Amino acid sequence: MKVLQRNGQVIEGNFEQKEVREAFWHTSAHVLAQAVKRLYPDTQCAIGPAIENGFYYDFDFGFPFTEENLGDVEKEMRKIVKESLALEVYEVSEEEAIAYMKENGENWKLELIEGLPEGERISFYRQGDYAEFCAGPHITNTSLIKAFKLLSIAGAYWRGDEHNKMLTRIYGISFPKASELEEYLTQLAEAKARDHRKLGKELGLFALMEEGPGFPFFLPKGMVLKNLLIDYWRKIHEREGYMEISTPVMLSRELWETSGHWEHYRENMYTSVIDGEDFAIKPMNCPGGMLVYKMEPRSYRELPMRLGELGLVHRHEKSGQLHGLMRVRCFTQDDAHIFMTEEQIMGEIQNVARLIDEFYTKFGFDYYVELSTKPENSIGSDEEWELATSALENAIKGMGIPYTINEGDGAFYGPKLDFHLKDSIGRTWQCGTIQLDFQLPRRFEAEYIGGDGEKHRPIMIHRVVFGSIERFIGILIEHYAGKFPVWLSPVQVKILPVSDKYLAYGEKVMAELKSRNVRVEMDGRNEKLGYKIREARLEKVPYMLIVGEKEQENSTVTVRRRDGEEGKQDLGERRVEEFVGMLN
Repeated sequence: MKVLQRNGQVIEGNFEQKEVREAFWHTSAHVLAQAVKRLYPDTQCAIGPAIENGFYYDFDFGFPFTEENLGDVEKEMRKIVKESLALEVYEVSEEEAIAYMKENGENWKLELIEGLPEGERISFYRQGDYAEFCAGPHITNTSLIKAFKLLSIAGAYWRGDEHNKMLTRIYGISFPKASELEEYLTQLAEAKARDHRKLGKELGLFALMEEGPGFPFFLPKGMVLKNLLIDYWRKIHEREGYMEISTPVMLSRELWETSGHWEHYRENMYTSVIDGEDFAIKPMNCPGGMLVYKMEPRSYRELPMRLGELGLVHRHEKSGQLHGLMRVRCFTQDDAHIFMTEEQIMGEIQNVARLIDEFYTKFGFDYYVELSTKPENSIGSDEEWELATSALENAIKGMGIPYTINEGDGAFYGPKLDFHLKDSIGRTWQCGTIQLDFQLPRRFEAEYIGGDGEKHRPIMIHRVVFGSIERFIGILIEHYAGKFPVWLSPVQVKILPVSDKYLAYGEKVMAELKSRNVRVEMDGRNEKLGYKIREARLEKVPYMLIVGEKEQENSTVTVRRRDGEEGKQDLGERRVEEFVGMLN
């Protein structure tokens, strides 16, 4: 597949390559815009980029555009693809670009052009009768887009600012082969069925309320799930020599100025004034961890010092970006900060990588690793960044773990290794991270006394495994489709009495199971057994224990499991202690 660069150069590639895929989807967005302009000439175009999965375009329609209109737009897009329009790129002056946009009534494009730095190159891409102000790149011909689908529409504020006009955003997906589109739509349907927002409500795990947008409410069963994850986290971290701390939710502005967050992250922070002083609710735990380290003089004998924290953090996310548990405004970050000597860097990075691997394997996830390098708004010297980046790269190489480079996506204080896990239907999620930081210890004047009796500066690792416990729960819900493994299920067993006559025996069985630390409920409703079984299956409870006359006489339960082949879910009569052995 050929890709046309902004400089006119044409490069070869295939759809599996990220750069080619983005050019393909970017061109698909232009085809969408061309179709809209043909059908609705008075419509103004805003922006239309490639995104992680497909593309979108924002339009300013002069009428209420609905999903019913998508079919007409798709039909016109198919015509454009069949016209086999070659893309060409050319440059114009600022004056020419402004005149073109004014002539065509494209006010949003005009605003973009007028906001460019003086002397900025202005390029256009043309396909047939449609020309677009764009930096590219694009594929060379519309005919390469063999299959596409417009998926949905949504409101989107211009430039993401809620104070600006709301435009209409059209989302789409496209592929070079029809089979790839079919496969994607099947996956999309599966993802919809697994939507954690839907399942979270049906299973009674969490709630999202208008009174707290972006602030999830965890319900009793959701709290069981959350606490099970936290208990597992604590068990493993205690084994690995981490000491758990807890730092305040709100801290002074001075602290955040020292850390650099006030300058580099303030737009995402909630602030308040106490006794005339500025305070901020913490968006991250690291400055608090730094204060704990500095509370008393430290010796090299104490290093590496591993401080873990399950800290509740708050970040100001725009309302349009909120999405269930995946994008929230408050969440529990499973942080740890490791203070170490330079000689300990390699070992500590590899220890964390092994820990992350253990966690993800526990939940049945595959994963891949990205090394994210120095961003534009970084702090610290080039030498320090080079040293930190090399340390991360050498550590992951030494473990034989494959990785890719993600240029310019590091934290402002240091490079990082990002762990992207893959769920059961092939989607990827960035969760774990290892960030190497030379800057915060310097900013906070952190020290330790070395073996030479002199003061030295420690080096710091920031790392998470879950990332956000709330988000990880959302991922788990969709990964398992709500069918959690037995150890993680909020309710492991449902007791189903055949009739009211066996409620007392059911209570006896339930008490015995509880004494053996089994999470159990009983459906004591006066309903038919078949109905109770269906309800338990909808609740995705791993095991159902049926109790009736036979079971009462024999001091047994009849076991039925959630999973397994049709017709092989009944496991017959078992004694309670025998059944508990099955669970373990």
